[in-house]
Amino acid sequence: MHIEDWLLDILACPACHAPLRADQAASELVCTSESCGLAYPVRDDIPVLLVEEARRPGEAPRQARP
Repeated sequence: MHIEDWLLDILACPACHAPLRADQAASELVCTSESCGLAYPVRDDIPVLLVEEARRPGEAPRQARP
């Protein structure tokens, strides 16, 4: 996963508008808000910032769609 630093600086969680941080190991962008904490998948270096696609804290990572 490769997200440019300038892009990560302007991205925000669609649910709560908190900043996102990159989780390289899981290929996700994770909300930094303690009350939200949604993890958004990154597929082919493209962040999928849809709440419906996000993983809730404590859930297992989702499998990538073909």
